[in-house]
Amino acid sequence: MYISLWPVFLAALAVFVIGWVWYSPRVFGAAWMRMSGVTPEAAERGKKRMGVSIIFGFLSALLMAWVMGYVLAAFDVFDWIGAVEVAFWMWAGFVATVLIGSVLWEQKPVKLYVLNAAYWLVSLVVMSIVLAL
Repeated sequence: MYISLWPVFLAALAVFVIGWVWYSPRVFGAAWMRMSGVTPEAAERGKKRMGVSIIFGFLSALLMAWVMGYVLAAFDVFDWIGAVEVAFWMWAGFVATVLIGSVLWEQKPVKLYVLNAAYWLVSLVVMSIVLAL
């Protein structure tokens, strides 16, 4: 099964941009920091590793986009409705279920779960639409 690399790259880039905006201080970043317990000092220390974080974050998005492309191709999905459906079920079956552990076992706030889960739902939907069209 052939997966075209150009749509995979574009889908990964889209997810990367969504994350950049979603977790920016002007959108949900300040709330995310507060609920995650990330102090301004810790955030400042994290800036020193920003280059490495960006590289590995993008590589992660590339792998996820390639796998999503493979799943879409395996199910012969080539329209936006099917792409949204596959994205939803991938999110519900894998992402939402894994993330709930942060609430159950790490005592993280439910609002943090909702914020992160919503990010992944939006990201997977956009990714799958880019790949399916």
